[in-house]
Amino acid sequence: MIDTRVKKLAQNLIGHSLGVKPGEKVLIETRGIDTAFTMELIRATYQAGGLPFLSIKFPELDREIQKGCSEEQLRLMYKWEEERMLAMDCYIGVRLPVNSFEESGVDFGKMELYNSLYDRKLLMEVRVPTTRWVVLRYPTPAMAQAAKMNTQDFEDFYFGACCLDYEKMSRAMDPLKALMDRTDRVRITAPGTDLTFSIRGIGGVKCDGNANIPDGEVYSAPVRDSVNGVITYNTPSMVDGFCFENIRFEFKNGKIVRAEANNSKRLNDILDTDEGARYIDEFALGVNPYVTRPMNETLFDEKIMGSLHFTPGNCVMGCDNGNRSQIHWDLVLIQTPEWGGGTIAFDGEIIRRDGLFVKEELLQLNPENLK
Repeated sequence: MIDTRVKKLAQNLIGHSLGVKPGEKVLIETRGIDTAFTMELIRATYQAGGLPFLSIKFPELDREIQKGCSEEQLRLMYKWEEERMLAMDCYIGVRLPVNSFEESGVDFGKMELYNSLYDRKLLMEVRVPTTRWVVLRYPTPAMAQAAKMNTQDFEDFYFGACCLDYEKMSRAMDPLKALMDRTDRVRITAPGTDLTFSIRGIGGVKCDGNANIPDGEVYSAPVRDSVNGVITYNTPSMVDGFCFENIRFEFKNGKIVRAEANNSKRLNDILDTDEGARYIDEFALGVNPYVTRPMNETLFDEKIMGSLHFTPGNCVMGCDNGNRSQIHWDLVLIQTPEWGGGTIAFDGEIIRRDGLFVKEELLQLNPENLK
């Protein structure tokens, strides 16, 4: 029998997240495959009157293609992917993680070309601006292992985080968005962190189940040249088969002028991708009450209750601070007591302390009020 939560998730994605209308073309792209869930996505698309199209990829096969391919081959592959994406109205990206290090072993130059085409150009210049889209990870034993949970408990956690009441969350987000809309100065403090910047004129955007699943963040962006100070991220981040830890940035007038981590050279190579990679494009607060600890999956980690992410790279829709880059790297700082605590202040007033909102109008975003 199909787990009823699987069907509910598929229907939420097609109905709430994408709002598929009759006749619309929907690309369902899976990296790995869960047949039952994919079938529910197809059925839900048909039920909405949409036209489902399916693409199935496997990381280990992609790695073999990348290892031997030429630049001409990669660009031809990209051309066909771009043509297909431009023909779509909606996009669902499902990832089923098996091995976080599957992409290791590919020549760095080829990996960079692949990423520049697929993870940057196809994503930022084609899919994001031309389709209604939603992306998610789907539970696997590897994800359970990364979360240090048994498979059954992880699945319970997963469906709780992904199938929460997003309409209730959205209402609770309204005061935070309004506060961001009228805020100028922001200060963040935590162990190894003392950072100031402005979000004046940028405003806030709610993420309430329409793009990333699980969802649960409200984001803005700093005025590009306003960031000064230092931030030390306490959450690991996996990129191209390498796990970065203890990333530390120093800023001067918006630019990352010093960057350190467990592999500082590799870190700086990413930040040297282009001029915009050393500037911040997103500042966001995580509020999903079911996501409470990191599992090295960005779509989950950036939603951790009591966290924030401060993202170098290309600016996101709705909060354009003018920064342009091929990268968009969500790096997470958790401020709950077990992770060292910390504060966030807007225009001199502390709005969140040790991961919990303390300003009266924001209390509905605390976990006891969202579950």
